Amino acid sequence: MGNTRERLWTKDFILLFSINFFLTFIFYLLMVTMAVYAMQEFDASTSVAGLVAGIFIIGEIIARFYIGRKIEKIGRKKVLMIGLLLLALTTPLYFINLGIAVLLTTRFVHGIAVGIAGTAAGTIVAQIIPRTRKGEGIGFFSMSIALAAAFGPFIGLYLSQHATYEVIFSLCFGLGLMSLVTAFFLYVPDIEGEQPETSEKRGFQLANFLEPRALPIALITLMVAFCYSSVLSYINFYALERDLVEAASLYFIVYSIVILLSRPFTGRLMDAKGANYVMYPAFFLFAAGMIVLSTATTTLGFLFAAMLIGLGFGNIQSCAQAIAVKLTAPHRMGFATSTYFNALDGGLGLGPYVIGFIIPLIGYSSLYTLLGFFILFTAIPYYFLHGKKDHFLVEKPQASASV
Repeated sequence: MGNTRERLWTKDFILLFSINFFLTFIFYLLMVTMAVYAMQEFDASTSVAGLVAGIFIIGEIIARFYIGRKIEKIGRKKVLMIGLLLLALTTPLYFINLGIAVLLTTRFVHGIAVGIAGTAAGTIVAQIIPRTRKGEGIGFFSMSIALAAAFGPFIGLYLSQHATYEVIFSLCFGLGLMSLVTAFFLYVPDIEGEQPETSEKRGFQLANFLEPRALPIALITLMVAFCYSSVLSYINFYALERDLVEAASLYFIVYSIVILLSRPFTGRLMDAKGANYVMYPAFFLFAAGMIVLSTATTTLGFLFAAMLIGLGFGNIQSCAQAIAVKLTAPHRMGFATSTYFNALDGGLGLGPYVIGFIIPLIGYSSLYTLLGFFILFTAIPYYFLHGKKDHFLVEKPQASASV
């Protein structure tokens, strides 16, 4: 009886996968085009153009902090619908040219909309995935992010070179509407058991905004996302320096293919053996990928680095999310999802700003070498924060729902 495998690819799982893909695709599509758009259309400075791109993430983080504590009270599907409706209403504002202040406001509100909808989608999917297949299920679900991370930048850069920005905004608006329509067909079951009355305390309490049990793995996520932001934000500049522009355009495709091929296996491995069997090799592969990238002088070397980084960072990402969810009681999954994604976005958002000060001092090659060794170092805090007690989570999967 215990060996019966519960279904993973249900109708609702597929709908949530699609919604998450559309949300992430829109994010990456605009992330690679908005800075250039601000400079071309509004004559913005480099720093202001960077703010136009990055203020989206600030909106996302603020939304997650707020919605993480309200999602159970409002209702998971209702929160998802609110976020998607706000997304559909915000996107047309990109068509209106009323100055840089309005564009910044639009980006900020757009980030809030995606933060609300993304947190709801991540919370609902964590609820509907069978507990015995959490690692595998979240690994598959996060492939929606991997696909969007490959095709979003690729299509965004292609359209910015061969079409108008109106075409880009129209595509985003259409995908936003598609997400909203898709959500109507989603069924979200009630949570088993009642939410404890003490779950939200008066006054300032950390547990009212974040999930304390998810904080240790969130800190590790923040550290590795900080390192990966150096690739996400500066890979094109580095490729230009190395005369490998064609390789840079293929980087995200190779990165995502590797994630798509590996995650089904790493998800099952995590469920069967525990997170450590995935996390420790992933730290090593991510570090190796950064060091290979720092020395790459050919297209082959560049794409080999993409493969290693995909195996490393790509699997750390999904494994860390699964850990956050597994450690958390069902009624706190909204907080756990919010905590994890805020750490991920915080690393990806803060990284380019801090790294931007380091690059003029040591250059791209030395930067990637340095970050490679920093990633190896990150395995040490991981051991103390989670790794040494991970076997308890494997042996007693229901323990997290107690207390």
